[in-house]
Amino acid sequence: MNKKKICIVVNNRANYARIKTVLKSVQNHKGLELKLVVGASALLDKFGELTKIIKKDRFKISAKLFSIIEGENLTTMAKSTGLGIIELSTIFENIKPDIVLTVADRFETMATAIAASYMNIPLAHTQGGEVTGSIDESVRHAITKLSHIHFPSSIKSYQNLIRLGEDRKNIFLVGCPAMDLAVGVKKDYKVLKNYHGVGSKINLKKPYVIVLQHPVTTEYEDAKYQIEQTLKAIIKIDMQTIWLWPNVDAGSDEISKTIRIYREKNLLKNVRFYKNFTPEDFLKIFINCRCIIGNSSSAIREGSFLGVPAINIGNRQNGREHGKNVIHCNYNQNQIYKSIKKQIKNERFKPQKIFGSGNAGKTIANILYKVKPNIKKKLNYD
Repeated sequence: MNKKKICIVVNNRANYARIKTVLKSVQNHKGLELKLVVGASALLDKFGELTKIIKKDRFKISAKLFSIIEGENLTTMAKSTGLGIIELSTIFENIKPDIVLTVADRFETMATAIAASYMNIPLAHTQGGEVTGSIDESVRHAITKLSHIHFPSSIKSYQNLIRLGEDRKNIFLVGCPAMDLAVGVKKDYKVLKNYHGVGSKINLKKPYVIVLQHPVTTEYEDAKYQIEQTLKAIIKIDMQTIWLWPNVDAGSDEISKTIRIYREKNLLKNVRFYKNFTPEDFLKIFINCRCIIGNSSSAIREGSFLGVPAINIGNRQNGREHGKNVIHCNYNQNQIYKSIKKQIKNERFKPQKIFGSGNAGKTIANILYKVKPNIKKKLNYD
């Protein structure tokens, strides 16, 4: 029996966390053959070189996609998208996948969607139908219109896909695969010994917070001011802090430079910086923190599932579904500080299963095996 080739494109650490259980389920499925393409910032050392983690997890990489143009501004994002389309077209021609699966809403994901669509390859898409801020929302909905199979994470997302004119029979409410990894996660006070990082030593048995703040592409000129507000609040709170470096979006260089200036001035006395963790290790650290601060969707998705107090700063997640664990605030050091003070008093919130119950990976693999997508699309309003 010929196995159905499923090509999955992973571009960054968030992609990998959101799709790891799908990769494993496709790899273990008797009727499917996994073709893993790794590209963009996942290949770069400055963002943690995700390929090392992928190989350690025993996934075979079928192809590497070098597409990121340095500079982290609007122009380089657009050019990187174009280069991604060119390179992926060749990769898809060589692999000849039956279905391409792409994740979420980033510019790298747009390249995957365009290349597959123009090559008449059925496209499956996770996390469509969600509402957020920044350019991500436009990209996400554009990918939805190019996709033939949809795997939304929540009931509202499912309903939004129908409102966007997608055919119900091609929409499968499976939840977010990242929740699969969060099921049963436990604290691990020794997990940091596997990572180097820079800055002050962290004792996971004592209270600490996590900061994960990315640039907002539609506000990238304000990146320096925005990150300074968070830095000043963290200095004022004076608590152990685990800080992860930002992603590759426009404004990333400005954020990184500002953080380094504060470090060199010795202003960040209780902070340690890390490039990357494995998805499982991040959750072990995450579940034990007093709160997570910034604008990452992890605070909202995994945070609601685990009941971890979270502070969402600014507009990057504007309008996204969230649980009671989230406080929203503006780019104002006093607001951020007061929000942190409030959230660290909360031990835990009641876990909520907004984004699924933790069985998405196997479900998606089984659907990919059974589904027979039609590449001819039309608006569907019934």
